[in-house]
Amino acid sequence: QVQLVESGGGLVQAGGSLRLSCTASGRTSSTYTMGWFRQVPGKEREFVAAIRLSAANIYYADSVKGRFTISRDNAKNTLYLQMNSLKPEDTAVYYCAADPRAISVALRSQYDYWGQGTQVTVSS
Repeated sequence: QVQLVESGGGLVQAGGSLRLSCTASGRTSSTYTMGWFRQVPGKEREFVAAIRLSAANIYYADSVKGRFTISRDNAKNTLYLQMNSLKPEDTAVYYCAADPRAISVALRSQYDYWGQGTQVTVSS
């Protein structure tokens, strides 16, 4: 089992920045692929970004390309999401996810492990 705990959410004005963190514990060998998803009430949880263990492969949703940066520190078992130029439409609960085998990284069903989520609110 892998436990994922997100932190770093909060309230920020449009144009501002936030950095989310996700710390993994337990069977961290199962975190080959890690990703961020987000969800607003009444909508499907959507893919934001993903990264493989070596960071050689990084993926972004079109909506966040050029504004968000995903990274990981394997020594600290921690995943990050640097969010710049935030927009009100980025408001959501952000979830960290991990899986040892995920192939199609943008699909929720590919991930076995999820964090509890952290709220990000961007005011206009």
